[in-house]
Amino acid sequence: MRKSFFAAVGYAVLGLLAGVYYRELTKAQDFVGDTQLSVLHTHLLVLGTLVFLLVLLFERAAGPSRSRWFGRFFWTYNAGLLVTTGGMAVHGTRTVLGEPTGAALAGTSGLGHVLLTVGLACLFTAIHRTLSAPDHAQRR
Repeated sequence: MRKSFFAAVGYAVLGLLAGVYYRELTKAQDFVGDTQLSVLHTHLLVLGTLVFLLVLLFERAAGPSRSRWFGRFFWTYNAGLLVTTGGMAVHGTRTVLGEPTGAALAGTSGLGHVLLTVGLACLFTAIHRTLSAPDHAQRR
């Protein structure tokens, strides 16, 4: 449970810093237009902070961290979110600075999305296995 709490706090801090970074970089460069930096803070706050706060609620209700799938979720999901948002930060920064982005960046972002999906599948498996366990039925 502590890992999920600290992950939520960490993503809240990163999300807020991403918002400040977007505002200050676009202001310093007199940038007007679309950039992935404009949604970076939202991705970090929702996919990071909110998801891990929800995981804390699931933990209180059903204890999915008792499943071996929970560790797989935690590390895979975090890796996916960091790769995805890191790619967004690089792509958005390059856009604001007027530099081109290559196909490798799109591939990296795709890999991050795959890791997020695998991580969510592991979370659903952990929750399902915990809810299906005989000891959970007795606790109700």
